[in-house]
Amino acid sequence: MSVRNVRAKFFVSEVRHVGTPATDPFAVVTLLPVFSTYGDGKANESWSKHTPSGKIEMNITNPNAIDAFDVGKAYFVDFTPVEGA
Repeated sequence: MSVRNVRAKFFVSEVRHVGTPATDPFAVVTLLPVFSTYGDGKANESWSKHTPSGKIEMNITNPNAIDAFDVGKAYFVDFTPVEGA
């Protein structure tokens, strides 16, 4: 089987900071797929009809990684199979 990569475009719907003051940072970052009416509109229309819904939720404790996600901003997500798995 040939290796197939899949690229998706998701936007951050929520960054929820969890925990108590004076503890290690912890946030739950939720991403939802970009759809035809998001941002640049028509540019998303052709592919979003094939992936109309989904959700990625990550629990992050790295402060730099938490700061890398901005609510409302879109990000590409690349899915690449792991060799030998």
